[in-house]
Amino acid sequence: MKAVLLIDFGSTYTKMTAVDIDNDEIIAVASSETTVDTNIMEGYYKAFEKIEKQTEDTEIEYVEKLACSSAAGGLKMISIGLVQNLTSEAAKRAALGAGSKVYKTYSHELSCREIKDIVEEKPDIILLAGGTDGGNKSCIVKNAELLSGEIGDIPIVLSGNKNAVDHIENVFDEKGIYYKITENVMPRLNVLNVEPAREAIRDVFMEKIIDAKGLGEAEKEIDNIMMPTPTAVLKAVNLLADGTNEEEGIGEILVVDIGGATTDVHSISKGYPTKSGVVFKGLQEPYAKRTVEGDLGMRESAISLYESAGFVKMKKFMEGECIDIKKRCEYLSRNRGLIPQTEEDMIVDETICTTAVGMAIERHIGVMTAEYTPMGVVYSQEGKDLTETGYVLGTGGAIVKSRNPGKILRSGLESIGDQKYLKPEKPEYLLDRDYILSAMGLLSERYPNKALKLLKKHIVNIG
Repeated sequence: MKAVLLIDFGSTYTKMTAVDIDNDEIIAVASSETTVDTNIMEGYYKAFEKIEKQTEDTEIEYVEKLACSSAAGGLKMISIGLVQNLTSEAAKRAALGAGSKVYKTYSHELSCREIKDIVEEKPDIILLAGGTDGGNKSCIVKNAELLSGEIGDIPIVLSGNKNAVDHIENVFDEKGIYYKITENVMPRLNVLNVEPAREAIRDVFMEKIIDAKGLGEAEKEIDNIMMPTPTAVLKAVNLLADGTNEEEGIGEILVVDIGGATTDVHSISKGYPTKSGVVFKGLQEPYAKRTVEGDLGMRESAISLYESAGFVKMKKFMEGECIDIKKRCEYLSRNRGLIPQTEEDMIVDETICTTAVGMAIERHIGVMTAEYTPMGVVYSQEGKDLTETGYVLGTGGAIVKSRNPGKILRSGLESIGDQKYLKPEKPEYLLDRDYILSAMGLLSERYPNKALKLLKKHIVNIG
């Protein structure tokens, strides 16, 4: 049997999926704790032993071993632009779409204090943008000059005003900075161009960051660490929605991925206004959009979730139980490996999970506002209109392993009560039951049609 082994070096677990590529079947899945602090291959071999036990009666030839990774904190980035709501925001969206955690976004000319903060933060990559093509170039040039004298070996992706590139190249070459040049993330006002920057970030990840995170050893055993894990998830979601040249996808989709520290939301949708007479305002939205909420998580971020949501919001999901939810969130943030054992444990986890779903979606979707003018009421939209999105998909251990994932997704979405939020109105709810999104994102790089068939087979409808 010919198979592909798909590996996700996660921050907590190393997960493996073995796929029979001749018959389009998942033949084994396994996981083990990630051992990046010692030797990442220890966790790899433990997981692979489990795969071998599950397939010991079958002779397997692994034609490829492909991996993604969020180990050692994932891909940490800082984005820099000119205007906060324009090129700075465009740079941030490009970085998020490349699967990174954006620790901070800066705008305008950097101060000495900000330069010091960036160096102390020790990001994996800096995304430097600023100015539309032919527009202001003095700011991005000045920021490049300031950074070049302080950042040492931190790679830079340059994705700003094309008229500033020649000068910045000379500055970086003189200082020995590792950099990649790509197209402007915002070539014209309010127009996004994030894909070239995403690809450049991925190239830097493969060329520089893998070794820096101790993952170089893994590349001796496998064929390629191809991308950060969130990128693999987004690729799988995009494939499921859009399909391939040979097979249709299922259409527009919203995905919620809840982890211990963050909640990611992905949407595959144009997000244009669906109601007549509504005017779109602000920066263009990416078709494949990812947002990351660093204060919403099941363990590490449990107390910050409570502080963001408050007791009143969370009480609605506690089924009438008298639970000191603040105290429980504090405990969970200190005991990150806790697995629910009692009925109360399960209610607490479901409460946290449902709260995270609602708040993360609310921050991801667009809003519609009314403005009163002498000509009457004018409605405007900022962000994506997802009201006609057909599917909401849940993934991540907290949802997948819960007793009632459909209830969590439905209750979380329904908790966004304000009519100004452009949330899905009548979606079907789906579940990544076998936790295969990242694996299928990897598989899609080589076998997109097979990956799509497996997604359709293993993503289940829960109402």
